[in-house]
Amino acid sequence: MVFQPKTLDYERSPYTGLVRESWIEAGKYLLEGVFRNIPSMEAPVVMPRKETRITYPHLDASRQDQEIQRKAEVFEGLTRSMFLAAPLIHIEPEVTICGYRLRDYYKRQILRVCTKEDPLWIGDYEEQLRIAGSQDHFRAFQQTVETCALVICLWMCREEIWDTYTRTEKDTIAGLLSSYAHAGTVPQNWRLFNMLDLAFLHMEGYPIDEEIMLDHAQSILNYYAGDGWYRDGHSFDYYSCWAFNVYAPIWNLWYGYEHAPYLAARFEEHSNRLMETYPDFFDRNGYTNMWGRSNIYRNASTSAFDGNLLLRDPKADPGLARRIASGSLMQFLSREDFLYEGVPTLGFYGQFGPLVQGYSCAESPFWMGKAFLCLHLPPEHPFWTAREHNGTWETLKNREVKVTALEGPALCFSNHQANGGTILRTGKVVKNVEDRHGMWNYSKLCFHTQYPWEAGPREDVESQQYVLRDGTDGSLARANVTFWHGVRGGVLYRRQFFRYELSRECHWIQALNLADFEVPYGILRVDKLRLHRRPISLTLGAYGFPDNGTEIAFREKDGAKAILLKGRDFTGHEKQLAMTIYDGWDRIEYLRSLGTNPDSERSIIIYASLERKKQYGYEPYVMISQVITREDFQDFAEEDLFPIASVEYTDPRRCGGYGPVTVVLRDGTRRVVDFEGIEGNLSL
Repeated sequence: MVFQPKTLDYERSPYTGLVRESWIEAGKYLLEGVFRNIPSMEAPVVMPRKETRITYPHLDASRQDQEIQRKAEVFEGLTRSMFLAAPLIHIEPEVTICGYRLRDYYKRQILRVCTKEDPLWIGDYEEQLRIAGSQDHFRAFQQTVETCALVICLWMCREEIWDTYTRTEKDTIAGLLSSYAHAGTVPQNWRLFNMLDLAFLHMEGYPIDEEIMLDHAQSILNYYAGDGWYRDGHSFDYYSCWAFNVYAPIWNLWYGYEHAPYLAARFEEHSNRLMETYPDFFDRNGYTNMWGRSNIYRNASTSAFDGNLLLRDPKADPGLARRIASGSLMQFLSREDFLYEGVPTLGFYGQFGPLVQGYSCAESPFWMGKAFLCLHLPPEHPFWTAREHNGTWETLKNREVKVTALEGPALCFSNHQANGGTILRTGKVVKNVEDRHGMWNYSKLCFHTQYPWEAGPREDVESQQYVLRDGTDGSLARANVTFWHGVRGGVLYRRQFFRYELSRECHWIQALNLADFEVPYGILRVDKLRLHRRPISLTLGAYGFPDNGTEIAFREKDGAKAILLKGRDFTGHEKQLAMTIYDGWDRIEYLRSLGTNPDSERSIIIYASLERKKQYGYEPYVMISQVITREDFQDFAEEDLFPIASVEYTDPRRCGGYGPVTVVLRDGTRRVVDFEGIEGNLSL
């Protein structure tokens, strides 16, 4: 059964109706699903597992690894579900779910997993190394992640749980925390886990190695790329928002403001910088885009607003922050397919295997509980008292598009008033040539809040990705590396390489120059082939379209061809999608797929295709196409479906081999696409 809030206040929250009481109800709703699956006070938070092939505990793992993974799952279930429970325990100390008084359950379970003699002991760092048969003190374990969740939760309900332990019990818990706090970690967002463990211990009077603390903190600062975003490993994704911009503000409160004021000031500055543009990352409904890894965490993306509000001088707009947080919450809790036996699925909406990573378990989705950290804010806080408003969406005029381009993290996102969607275009992407899953997460040409990315519907077709087939050996390749150039003259420029490997010289690699710009209902592309090997064939897919009974129509005008789809998504919401092809393309077609769309079991993908048969030859280089969408059944206007009035080439043969290409739209807009010069300003 979907979540239906009992408390609604459309005076204070005109967009969602949700207020603090509604969020409390939502937290209880999710915890009821958890505790229906817990048979006794002694049983750990281990949930029903629908998927067993990808997630851990891995069935084909060694005996040692399975033991490590079972311990990690117990701890992960406990701490991540406590993201939901901790604020509720503080608000309502006697809160009881399914007959369990939460304060009693979590107090006992925390002590058990930290006690060596207990069957549920999750093992300290040295014990994990022993089980693994390893002497590598740089090795990291999942417990490090979860100790950080634990200290945040203990802080949120300190009076109700932490303060009620005896000194001996506190020492037991602190001993386990210290073991991971001072041990090996991963050189990315994980350093924050160690930092918060150390800060909590220091705050509670336990000795720590402050040299380790500062080493982690300066490293975190060095990951900062600008515009409020941090690079996490090679990538930019939501970890910048639900890790760096949540944990760093907490660290400021616990340790940084007092003991490392320079670092604390920089973390505060970065969080405030994020708040300048982050609200426009969401769409008119407050929906979160499906992008990057760990999307099973869903609306945890909104926790960055709460992190900012912890700071001494926060810049987040409370009414806008709550509107987005509540909108994203209902994006998921209002869907029938969101839960499996009461527990959030391993997917974005329903269960969706292509999304899931091997480091997740059945309890991992409760990272979304970080969105509920806002409940630690008291009822009188502006986050709860301010009137909801919708920021940019209230100021955009009819058919207007707002574009934000961030050079540091190479993110360009556009807010489209015509359909209420937000489209994200990314750069600075590096994935292994065999990592098809990583390419789905990061290498799509566009990520759309209303069209979550589709996995490969066919080997030679991908949604919002080019697939290149080598005509000499028949092999297929997808663009695994994207370089960023930025926006110039209203056009975003990027470069994609197929089968990019550091050991090979870049100029021998098959590549595409990308150029695209916004139209009211979507994105228009003017891309250019950069080939070494021919013959080739190439395909480009539109967004995956949920197929729950779809009308399909074909249209042509002045040599341009289009396919239109009209149907409904899983929830019954009206949707339309159209793809139009112009110069450079040979054909436009569609295919049906099963099990590759996060929204619906069945889907349809429109795609364009071309062939270049000569080994060398002056053939068309420029490929012009468009994908547009609507969230209703009103027909697209002719000028939206076929928006181009003319294309002007410098090249008299109209192949686009050299010189600017000017696209003139029917509304009078002119966009000049000129790839000359981008070679000297590509960044990764």
